This record gives sequence, structure tokens and C-alpha cells, in this order.
Amino acid sequence: MVRARALSVTSVDAMIDGVHFRLREGWLNASQVGHRALAAALSDLAAMGARPGEAYLVLGIPEGFSTDAALALVRGANELATATGTAIAGGDVVAAPALTVSVTAVGWCDREQQIVTRAGAHEGDVVGVTGRLGGAAAGLAVLEGRAAAPAGADALLARTRAPLPRLREGAALADVGVHAMIDTSDGLATDAGHLGRASGVRVVVALASLPLEEGVAEVAEQLGVHPFSLAAGAGDDYELCFTAARSRRGAIEAALAGARGEGVTWIGEAVRAASPLAAGASMLAPDGSELELHGFEHSW
Repeated sequence: MVRARALSVTSVDAMIDGVHFRLREGWLNASQVGHRALAAALSDLAAMGARPGEAYLVLGIPEGFSTDAALALVRGANELATATGTAIAGGDVVAAPALTVSVTAVGWCDREQQIVTRAGAHEGDVVGVTGRLGGAAAGLAVLEGRAAAPAGADALLARTRAPLPRLREGAALADVGVHAMIDTSDGLATDAGHLGRASGVRVVVALASLPLEEGVAEVAEQLGVHPFSLAAGAGDDYELCFTAARSRRGAIEAALAGARGEGVTWIGEAVRAASPLAAGASMLAPDGSELELHGFEHSW
């Protein structure tokens, strides 16, 4: 039995071994798989400003995946649930050809005005982002052996293996009145585009202003790419990108002060789209030229 509040929002997310992670190659252990799957679903709740409520886990277990490993996976999810005030209220276990973790997470709000969507950005809004970017992509490059571990590699690997959904930040941003919000699970370039298209505006991001996780620049140099290709063109950072009226900048900075010591970084503005087809996002290099950057794109 679940005691309801006035309004609920729901996120459904799935992760599959060989697609979203590589368990057998040692990228993650079973506990981290459980943590990461729940974190992805909770991040969607954070992007709506909702307070977490219940989560339901469905595990697809392949042949050879031990009972001990399955219990470790559930413990990993439960540890994050406890830390975030989420109750794992049920689920199912089935046989599957590859390890699959599907999570349904339910969040709650008392008033409709507390719920933030990606469709509310206004022309003239400033664009902000929480935390730091590029860490998950840089950590993945280290795990795959494409780059040597730099100083601060533990933080990069933590972003890849055990991301933290920005639930407190999302609720604070909703309370202070941001217009639109989305998480950066698919990468800033892609997710800012989703927000812009949903809102009917063009989100213009100054790449030079992006806040980089420690070690990202060093990994990017080894890969022969610019750091903002990891910060904007790769996913799994699970930070929040949002737009708000310029007059709310001070209130937002105060609301996010002390969040991991990083708060908010202002990275651009929402401008009028020349036509409905022009709604989306532009990634501007330091010289003002527009770069084609894309994060993860869902396709079937």
C-alpha cells in the first residue's frame, strides 16, 4: 500500500549488460549496476523537481549470474534508495539472455506548480547547469583503456560507476521557479536540444563556459579531442540543465549554494527560434562558430 500525495510523476528506465554497461569486462560490479540503474530513474524525477517516493525493480537474470551477485545488485540499489529517501516497494525477477535492470520510480508533489517540464523555456531566459560535466565520459575512456588514469581519476570513475541524481538540487530549482529543466543523461548537446524543441526556442550554449570535472581536460588531451566534446557531447553525467528568468539568477545561486560545493554555472541563453524547425540547441565554440555535437540519440 502506498500513501499518495496530490500529484505523482513516473520515470521508467532500463539498463542492459552489453548496451549500457559491461559487467563482464569489469566496468562495474553488481552493486554498482543496481546503484546506477536506480540513479538513472531518480535523475528523471530530479529534472521534474519531484520528491522521490517509491521504486519498483525488475531484474532479468541470465544463466550463470549467481544469487550472491543478484543480492549485491539489489543491495546497491537499496543503499542509494536509503540515501535519497526512496522506498523500493516491489518488482519482479525473470530469466533473460543478458542482465537487465528495469526501474520504475515514482515521485510526488503537492502542487502542479512544483512540477517542472522541459517545455517551459522562454525567449530571453538564461541557461544554467548544476555540478560539473564530462566526468562520466572521461571515466569511461579510462575503463575502456583508451586513456590512462589522470590525477583525480577516482572522481571520474565514480561519475561512471555511481552517479548521484540531483534530487535536492531539482527540488530547490523547482521551488525557486525555473521555467524548464532536463537531466544530462544523454549529454548536454542532445538534452539541451530536447529542451529547446519542447519549448519552441533555441538554447544557445557557450562551450567555453562549461564546468569541467577534474581530470576531464587531461583525458581529452590523451584522446586528441577538445574537453567540451566530452562535457557536451557525451552522456551519463546526470546533472540538471535548466532555464530561468534573468531576474531569478541570484535566487537560484542562493538556492544551490553548497550543492557539492559547485552550485550553478551559467552557460548560455534561450533565444527566439527562427521557425518551429529551428527550435533546439546551438553549441558555440570560443570563436563564436557553431559546432555539431551530439550526445546519445535514441533509435530503434
